[in-house]
Amino acid sequence: MLTYDLQNVEGPLYLHIYQCLKNDITEGKLQAHEKLPSKRTFANNNGISTITIQNAYDQLISEGYIYTVPKKGYYVSDIAKTAVPAVKAKVSYDIHVPKKDKGILYDLSYNGTDPENFPFSVWAKVSREVMSNCKTELMTPSPAQGIKELREAIAGHLHSFRGMLVDPNQIIVGAGTEYLYGIIVKLLGEEKTYAIENPGYKKLVKIYGEKGIECKFASMDEKGVMISQLNEVKADVAHICPNHHFPTGLTMPASRRYDVLAWANERSERYIIEDDYDSEFRSEGRPIPTLFSIDGCEKVIYINTFSKSLTPTIRISYMVLPVHLANRFYENMSFLACTVSNFEQYTLAHFIKQGYFEKHINRMRLFYMRQRKSVIDVIKKSALGERCSIRENDAGLHFLLKVDFNIAPRELNQKLLKRGIKINALEDYYLDSGAHEKNLYIVNYSMLNGEKMKKILGVIEEVLNN
Repeated sequence: MLTYDLQNVEGPLYLHIYQCLKNDITEGKLQAHEKLPSKRTFANNNGISTITIQNAYDQLISEGYIYTVPKKGYYVSDIAKTAVPAVKAKVSYDIHVPKKDKGILYDLSYNGTDPENFPFSVWAKVSREVMSNCKTELMTPSPAQGIKELREAIAGHLHSFRGMLVDPNQIIVGAGTEYLYGIIVKLLGEEKTYAIENPGYKKLVKIYGEKGIECKFASMDEKGVMISQLNEVKADVAHICPNHHFPTGLTMPASRRYDVLAWANERSERYIIEDDYDSEFRSEGRPIPTLFSIDGCEKVIYINTFSKSLTPTIRISYMVLPVHLANRFYENMSFLACTVSNFEQYTLAHFIKQGYFEKHINRMRLFYMRQRKSVIDVIKKSALGERCSIRENDAGLHFLLKVDFNIAPRELNQKLLKRGIKINALEDYYLDSGAHEKNLYIVNYSMLNGEKMKKILGVIEEVLNN
């Protein structure tokens, strides 16, 4: 007769009995096809209810450890050919997971958001309101393009902030720009040649490469991407950042913008992907009009993200498609599931519509202006000030630092890494092996302040003097 110690059991009693029986079966104490006591007999012998035994038996039946024979009772299953999960086992395989840099105290290459600057209290308030008032909506699957409320909120924001008139149905919401790039490739066709700016965001090469697209590199001058380069590489699609280029910080003037649009209009298969990177944090005046807003021939796909304006971990991005591409999306790709959860979509929609997003942007713009001035003032007043110059741009959260150091960038980077400082040189972002301007470094200041910059400059001075 089966008897188990049922004293001091933590949790539901039926689970304890289930686990005891399971252990006896997997360890061979109960043999295949051995009959188990009836529920009543088992219960009486252990002084518990038959419901408890019934629940334990039902769980074992559902997992295949026992079976029933009508009018005869319960029997142990033959699990000899069944894989039994290892209990309290530790496995280790030769899997190579990329490791992040360790021991970094100050990362001038990181452009994330300081947790102190995220509106947690407001976000939590809006989240609670959404969960209280939108229960049905939260449980209703989102359409492929994202929920209507969020797309309407984005359209309103683009109108007031960027001067763009768009139909909410032109907007496609996705979890990160990488997902949206994949949709663009499907919409435009995988046979097209994509050109990206040089220097530029190297990750784009990997993203497009993973989708079977070989990228060409179009060089830039002081006005942005050169039309002659787009023609030279025979580009069909130009992926550019005209409003605040990374990493140079350039803002494309109006004359070059119209040149790029004219290039796209020369052939029906040409398109422009306008990546509006970092545009919310223009330090002076209103943002420059987007290419999308001055495009009269449906050649521009506008793409943006909330990763910079809120936080990279929210992972909500969106694109605005020309009308004919929007119709193509709904005809061919409306079966897709939206990759952003309803909880996040409704929370962000309410956050925007209630004016919190605009207040946050205004507050952060002022904060970053002060942050930028503080960091630059420290550089100019430091012992290295005479050997440095700042290449400023009135947009974005980084600037270029020109230095007069007689040391190769790679060597300086390695020495600084040993001291807990990471900084990237502009030449690290060139996509070819040609001759490029030396001794230019990228300083992301979203996580910096004057005091941190003093410490960083002190370390740099020590490295240079040793």
